[in-house]
Amino acid sequence: MADSTTLPDGLLGEVKKYLNITWDDATTDSLITGYIRRGISRLNRIAGATLDYAAEDLPRQLLFDYVRYANSQALEVFEQNFESQLLDLHLKERVKEYENQNADGVSVV
Repeated sequence: MADSTTLPDGLLGEVKKYLNITWDDATTDSLITGYIRRGISRLNRIAGATLDYAAEDLPRQLLFDYVRYANSQALEVFEQNFESQLLDLHLKERVKEYENQNADGVSVV
């Protein structure tokens, strides 16, 4: 998974394609990479788990949209506009955690 220095393979290129950024320059790549890292951090906090952004699923789509909003200087409305998807993400991760705890024989109060 992504740490503070590397992103999942190919993620920067896929995000740039999603944003329709067709040019290559270090400044743009650095800016988009920062948005991606902050988006991963924020979405992981909302979910309460480390998410998989390589799979074509809800976490990846939300990350792409987070970066789109950040790139458009509209990040302040991202969580409001994606509230139901973010809640869905959070609840799915809580259910996974609950199922894993019960499968391990740990009692959950």
